Amino acid sequence: MSSPFPRTVLRALAAACFAVSSLGAAHAADIKIGALFPFSGGLALLGDESYRGVQLAVEERNAAGGINGDKVVLVKADAVDANQAVGEARRLTSVENVSAVFGSYSSAVSSAATQVTELAGVPFFELGATADTITSRGFKYLYRSNSTTKTFADGTLEALTKVVAPQLKVDPKTLKIAIIAEDGPYGTLVSGFQKEGAKKLGLNVVQVLPYSAKSVDLSSLILRLKGADVDIVLQTSYQNDSILFFRQAAQAGFRPKAVIGAGGGYSLADTAKAVGAQMNGVYDIDFPQVAMNEKGAPGLETFSAEYQKHFGMAPRSGHSLVNYVGAKAFLDVLANAKSTDKDKIRAAVLAYKKPTGTTAAGWGFQFADNGQNQLATTNVMQWQGGKLVTVYPEAVAIAKPVAAQ
Repeated sequence: MSSPFPRTVLRALAAACFAVSSLGAAHAADIKIGALFPFSGGLALLGDESYRGVQLAVEERNAAGGINGDKVVLVKADAVDANQAVGEARRLTSVENVSAVFGSYSSAVSSAATQVTELAGVPFFELGATADTITSRGFKYLYRSNSTTKTFADGTLEALTKVVAPQLKVDPKTLKIAIIAEDGPYGTLVSGFQKEGAKKLGLNVVQVLPYSAKSVDLSSLILRLKGADVDIVLQTSYQNDSILFFRQAAQAGFRPKAVIGAGGGYSLADTAKAVGAQMNGVYDIDFPQVAMNEKGAPGLETFSAEYQKHFGMAPRSGHSLVNYVGAKAFLDVLANAKSTDKDKIRAAVLAYKKPTGTTAAGWGFQFADNGQNQLATTNVMQWQGGKLVTVYPEAVAIAKPVAAQ
């Protein structure tokens, strides 16, 4: 016997029944936001550390009443590489129907995932990936709260000219500088900006040496640095190649006047532990870390206390802090937009402003048309007594720079 209802009506009723049966995972008034990070694989440590910052920001917002009374629900997505990022971004936008996506720590993951979210018209809030190319593609619904690769490169040169040279009591132009970097996108971008910036400043770069982050022997590179009588080494590296450089430099008797790292392996306590006393006096240009003066970063102590309470340990790196600060800003934006409409969210992002020195990272917020926060910076830190402490700028510094040991 044929049904008295047209097939289109039956399909609509079936879809409605399915939607009602699926409401158990999230209340109708909940605002679902994707959290796309590398939770497994080689990037899992800092991917998870980044997500922890987002968690704390969301829990804080929900405890204060959510977004205009609606609870924020995070939908996790594990993206270890570009291919997985595409698949998970599609799931978040077309199956989970999230209102926005937080991500992603990795520039490769961000670059791939944001192509999907842009086409879907879903705002993507980048909190940690640094490649400048991410916000140079003309995307309308992509926004980034954190500093970029160029900021890291500029930070190494600022450390050299405003911290290291004055500490050594020399003119920075008299120092022989070597730029060494792993030859992936991260190292290539930072070292490229370093070369451009050094040339503009009239600095004396005597060696520019790329290498593979998977290298098991950097002895020939180190001998070239030693032979060139290099004073300052600027290195862009991950953990394993950072450790390898210091160990083989010690074996070769190469002791530059200062080593300045651009984040990566230089920010990790495990790197300092593996390198030992040789790490004392080494500089790191990086996202703001928790070891800084709260006078220039109000809310820092509250963040650290909540992290300790929630996870039973101190923050493992500054990634949780900057993701927390960025997520808080974008949650404010969603509240100000009073809508999940993508164009209203864009208008709210561009209208959102906070002065420098008013957040727990010390950052301010002012977004350019390309979605980049123009007030996100890096800090100059130094390993002293086995701890990474902020030495510049003065507003957030808790220690004075010391000579390398």
